Amino acid sequence: MNSILINEEKCIGCSLCVNDCPNACLHLENGKAHTSKTGCIECGHCYAICPQGAIRLSNYNCEDEPVVPMTELDSDILLSAMRSRRTIRHFTTQPVEEDKIRKILEAGRYSPTGGNSQNVSFTILGRRQAEAEAICVDLFRNGQKLGAPLVDFLKRINITDSFFFKGAPLVIVVSGRDEVNPALASSYMEIMAESMGLGVLYSGFFRVCAGISRKLHRLLELPKGHKVVTCMVIGYPSVKYQRIVPRKDLQAKTL
Repeated sequence: MNSILINEEKCIGCSLCVNDCPNACLHLENGKAHTSKTGCIECGHCYAICPQGAIRLSNYNCEDEPVVPMTELDSDILLSAMRSRRTIRHFTTQPVEEDKIRKILEAGRYSPTGGNSQNVSFTILGRRQAEAEAICVDLFRNGQKLGAPLVDFLKRINITDSFFFKGAPLVIVVSGRDEVNPALASSYMEIMAESMGLGVLYSGFFRVCAGISRKLHRLLELPKGHKVVTCMVIGYPSVKYQRIVPRKDLQAKTL
């Protein structure tokens, strides 16, 4: 069922929505925009581009919020901030405020998804954070006992009770059916978190545990078919970095 609603009294037949529809679900008829019965992916391009506000999406709350272009941000400052970004492994105990958590999740909600599937799920560990970490710690300690005689570096790893979350107050698990959409959402979320003075650690070790521990998988209560793509450990940093770290030369070419 097509969710596009067109107010024909407002429609001026400019065809902007028709030309911008990625699935060719719109056409002009008698000088007015009309929709096909099928094929709409609810991307909202028609809603966003209509100069008359003649289009609504029936499945969504349409509040007519004005667009804020990325050009409002200074590109040099943004690039310097992105280059300055560091993975944080030392956090204060200060809780992350609810309004900041909401903004982080909202950034993830508005990240692009293939075919506008909007199929990314966000799980805040909350009161079960300590329990989830304990499962991972036990799993890794047992693995260390088995692997240390064979792999030398495992002997040097100190798996403390806070090995996975580093004492951070907030952990958000991002999951989906594929790898790309949750990863994109996580990038949006990290930029938002950093902009509010928070630090982020992607816990790859937690993802490993989620893939092999049935107990942890049950705790997470993920939607059917979802897998953990990222585990975002978030909090206020207790360290401050003083300079941008150099990188290898850019590897890029024009074909």
